[in-house]
Amino acid sequence: MMPNWMDDIRELEELDKNHFLHPTSSIQQQQDAGPSFIFKEGRGVYLEDVKGKIVIDGMSSLWNVNVGHGRSEIGEVAKEQMTKLAYSSCFATFSNEPAIRLSAKLAELASSDLMATFFTSGGSEANDSAYKLARHYWMLKGKPERKKIISRTKSYHGVSMGATSATGLKPFREFSSSLAPDFYYVDHVEPVMLRELIEAEGPETIAAFIAEPVQGAGGVHIAPATYFKEVKEICVENEILFITDEVITGFGRTGKWFGIEHYGVTPDMMCFAKGVTSGYAQLGGVMLTEQIHEEFKKLSTGTLLHGYTYSGHAMACAVALKNLELIETENLIGNAESMGKELLAGLMWIQANHKIVGEVRGLGLMAAIEFVDEDQKKFQTPVSPLIVNEAAKRGLICRSVIFDGQDTIVIAPPLIITKEEIGNLIRILDDSIKEIEGKIPLI
Repeated sequence: MMPNWMDDIRELEELDKNHFLHPTSSIQQQQDAGPSFIFKEGRGVYLEDVKGKIVIDGMSSLWNVNVGHGRSEIGEVAKEQMTKLAYSSCFATFSNEPAIRLSAKLAELASSDLMATFFTSGGSEANDSAYKLARHYWMLKGKPERKKIISRTKSYHGVSMGATSATGLKPFREFSSSLAPDFYYVDHVEPVMLRELIEAEGPETIAAFIAEPVQGAGGVHIAPATYFKEVKEICVENEILFITDEVITGFGRTGKWFGIEHYGVTPDMMCFAKGVTSGYAQLGGVMLTEQIHEEFKKLSTGTLLHGYTYSGHAMACAVALKNLELIETENLIGNAESMGKELLAGLMWIQANHKIVGEVRGLGLMAAIEFVDEDQKKFQTPVSPLIVNEAAKRGLICRSVIFDGQDTIVIAPPLIITKEEIGNLIRILDDSIKEIEGKIPLI
């Protein structure tokens, strides 16, 4: 006789198939096979599903569980805040203590020029807000023709309408039959291309340039050392706002509080989400420099007609404060830097032992490994999805990127990961590549 828990799992799988439309998933796969995992518990860098299978969360779920799973300290703070005041509106100058204290803490952690925060529920909203605030800023300055937003190829900025329109990965833009206007794209590593586009369009028509310090969902692409200083200079020369998208790279992921710190550049606006709460609550935001904030205050005469129901959500902000405290007191940024070097060294060892491995790259706990055939060309059929599936069977979650002709696996484990756990991750990935490598002639 089948145990009752198997009946419960089958019921969940059927309910999932019939009622849960998954984000960024194959609808056909969901319909045919159901959920690949139904997770029930997380501890540290590990997740456990309802069948008892334990896997290393090699992606921090969605690049965001920086402090790891199962942190009871954060749960206690959430409960305490929800018991007192879970939520109250922040419209019409209403406020709450967690939102106030978090905005002050963010100003302390970020560059000294970034002083004021507009809160959102997540990264897509943060990016959309940045575009709207940038355009509104130029309207206040008497230059409403400055409305174009420039982003980079291979970039990912979210899936709301504006964020999708700014995303440089074409498949995301092609998902919709109509995009927001006035978005443009330049090469992701050549500053001269930005200068040429600005000259072609006219600097007087451009509101802002947005870039991820390290391109995450696009394949963990790390800009040349001088790239951001050059594009910042170009923006300053042409009076264009420079926005950094730190949704993935913020809060220790790259071995610094914010990824742009590696390049010695301060943006005019900075978008964040994900690691600010390590996924324990939904929260994002846009930080503004003191100068821009002061100009908003000086030039605005009416209501700032932009805001989300959950902007400044009291419980989410309390969770963020505790999360940031854990990152600080446990030196997780230092751990991300040192374990990032271990991870990259492990990937380079894999590279040396497998002919199908091309470039490996990483910064902090963001890394990527590309796959090529014996002639150092891309496989006709990408192998990275097959390796990702094999790794999942063996106890490791990682992610395949096949956009723009890439054949890449990306890895971004929680910042609490240890040297031993890095070793286990590398071993599983190595074994998975071996398994698929031996079958490649059959593909």
